[in-house]
Amino acid sequence: MISRSSLALALSACIVTAQVLSPAVAAAQSTPPSPAPPSAQSSPQPMQGGGLPPPPVPVVLPPVPSIAPGFSAPVSAVPNGELIGVQQQPFVGLALQDAIAMALQRNTDLALAQSNRRIANYQIIAAEGAYDVRFQLVPQYSHSVSAAVSSFSSGPGAGPVTQDTAGVTAAFQGATQNGGTYRAGVVGTRITSNSTINSYDPFYETALQLSITQPLGRGRAIDQNRLQLQLARTNASIQNDIALTQASNTVVQVSNAYYDLVAAWRNVAIQEEGLRNAQAQAASNARLAAQGAVAPTDIVEANTQVNVFQDNVFSALQNVQRLQTQIKSLLLANPADPVWFANLVPTTAIVQIPQEPALDALIASAIANRPEIAQLRSQRDNANSNLAFARDQLRPQIDLGLNYTSNGFAGQPVDPATNPIFGLFGAQIAAINALIARSNAQNAGSPPIPPITGGFGTLPTYQTGRLGQSLQNTLDNRFPTYSAQVTLQIPIGNRTAKADYAIAEERARQVALQETAVLQRIRSESVNAIQGLRSAQYRLVAASAAREAAERVLLGERRRFQAGTSTTFLVLQRQLDVANQQGRELQAQTDLDKAIVELNRVSGGIFAQNGIDTTALGGTALNAASPTQSVLPPASTATAPPVTRRP
Repeated sequence: MISRSSLALALSACIVTAQVLSPAVAAAQSTPPSPAPPSAQSSPQPMQGGGLPPPPVPVVLPPVPSIAPGFSAPVSAVPNGELIGVQQQPFVGLALQDAIAMALQRNTDLALAQSNRRIANYQIIAAEGAYDVRFQLVPQYSHSVSAAVSSFSSGPGAGPVTQDTAGVTAAFQGATQNGGTYRAGVVGTRITSNSTINSYDPFYETALQLSITQPLGRGRAIDQNRLQLQLARTNASIQNDIALTQASNTVVQVSNAYYDLVAAWRNVAIQEEGLRNAQAQAASNARLAAQGAVAPTDIVEANTQVNVFQDNVFSALQNVQRLQTQIKSLLLANPADPVWFANLVPTTAIVQIPQEPALDALIASAIANRPEIAQLRSQRDNANSNLAFARDQLRPQIDLGLNYTSNGFAGQPVDPATNPIFGLFGAQIAAINALIARSNAQNAGSPPIPPITGGFGTLPTYQTGRLGQSLQNTLDNRFPTYSAQVTLQIPIGNRTAKADYAIAEERARQVALQETAVLQRIRSESVNAIQGLRSAQYRLVAASAAREAAERVLLGERRRFQAGTSTTFLVLQRQLDVANQQGRELQAQTDLDKAIVELNRVSGGIFAQNGIDTTALGGTALNAASPTQSVLPPASTATAPPVTRRP
């Protein structure tokens, strides 16, 4: 407080100064000053006689225009001190563990992080799908009519050739863990043709096909499928670490907001106590003034103090409202949740001060437990996988291919007489046999020439049959085919692979730089966390001692005032000192609580300290938001949601 005598002296000084400066100001307004050279402004001025420094250069003040003449703030009654948007009674108790649990379960950012973690797990399954066995079934049918191009390739009566083909192909194929591919298939076909040169109609063709391709150069150590699987697994770890980091930050935010709310409510109590003391002092001064024991100005001083504390009470209530809104934003996912209308009051006791850890132990704990470190390890694994794949792409492509096919065939034999070739050669054979018989008759004493018999021979019996016989021939491996090939591909220049390898090397270096930066940050955070804990304890001890001293001084000042040896100003000043020291102690306690939270965060033990199961983070908020439903109210809804009173 400023006494009336001090205020009068200050006003007199201001009037004298204004009288001295007014000519200079008038001169400055009429004649603009010329700027002094830089050397003259910066060089020291010589002392005048007697060793006194030169007088200061008069300050050139700009003229002030007339702004809103007659403006003044409107005078109104004191507003209501209740908080806006909440039920004033009853108060709803909120424990810190409940607040953290609600934030972890309902926080939308955590729900998104948890959703990304599940998506990453699905991406692992998708990458593993590259090794799934794929079954392929291809039924087919074709009908064709071809023109007769010769008497040997024609249909009956030298007409067109008509052929119907019906068959099916079934195959299993897939990829191996060593970068190879395999395929096993079965083919079955029934062919009906009226071609006169066919010996079977219909006939059946079957085949058992096996093929394997194995890279010997590029792709043998790592290929695209294995790279994607490794990246998917490390990405799942990264998303898990991101979710844990988000959860850790949420716990820190909720804890700090909670302790700020504790301090805010306690500050309201401090300011209200100061207001009651000031009101009591004002009432006492009014009684003493009525008795002529104190001057009327003492009543004015006491009333001024009442107004000061009243302003502090409203400011403290505004801070409570702001912090309640902040902590509700962290806890609630639904804008219509009735908790928005609750008047929250913290109920958790002040935490116990932990033992100050050693710096090396804190750094080791952070490296072992912090999700950021695990995320960095996963990023390094990603970089190493990309680097290994890029290095493998520099090698030449050498692929070994092995193929095996067991063919089968069977059909219904056709009468050879219908074959024009058989008819032509049959007549020739008959003529030759007639000549042979005549020659044998003319040369009776010579050994006889045997006639040509048997025609064109008979067809194998194992080829006569239908589809079952063809399949049997396939299984008996009667008509096998084996093949092997080596494919060698060497890109000339190979600039794409070289550039990709250089990019992968740079990204690996970036991860190494990030590791160094994170380790440096962890060390700095560890130093700051320990120092912050120690400093907060020091300040709390000092603030508690200062508060106790201020309370004792206030008690003594009140006794002196009652004895008539003190003044109202001193009593009010002591009351203000007590309130200020109580505020300092409250802030020191809050800083200590936050320092403990920061120490737990830096060490990576914030989940263990709060008993948090990290496997179900954000589950409730994600389930509350249906993919087909919106949590937003309809556009036509203008009424507020109903208020639910909670015990």
